[in-house]
Amino acid sequence: MISEALIKELSGSFAGIFQSNNLELVDLICRPEGRRVVLTVLADKPQGGINLQECAVLCRQLKNLIEERNLISVDYLLEVSSPGLDRPLKQPKDFARFIDKEAVFFLKDLIEGKCQWQGIIKQVDETAVFIQVEGRLLEIPLIKINKAQLVI
Repeated sequence: MISEALIKELSGSFAGIFQSNNLELVDLICRPEGRRVVLTVLADKPQGGINLQECAVLCRQLKNLIEERNLISVDYLLEVSSPGLDRPLKQPKDFARFIDKEAVFFLKDLIEGKCQWQGIIKQVDETAVFIQVEGRLLEIPLIKINKAQLVI
């Protein structure tokens, strides 16, 4: 199957294609499905909104790169799509892009006795996201975030 090391290698290999298309890699998800692996690439524009034609072009370019460099040795299916309205938030730049938007956070460790928080993103630095919750600012360290996404 596909390891975390390969996911990092693919992300690095894809960087040039994303840059040349003025797109950003939002997420790279790998899951087994029967005898093959499904590789889902979530892409977006820095200013937001990727269309179907752009997804199709990106998919062809990524598939060509995978084949040319023989990056995946098992049978796979490549899917490229927009992250959608409930896009995952992972990096500080993701959170910074959505300052003053509401997000939900699912945590690896408890913060103030809770493993899930929802609030308005107010501030971001390299180590934490600060959200407005119940009239106060709550610090959520990035290392404690299991999953975060915008609230629709």
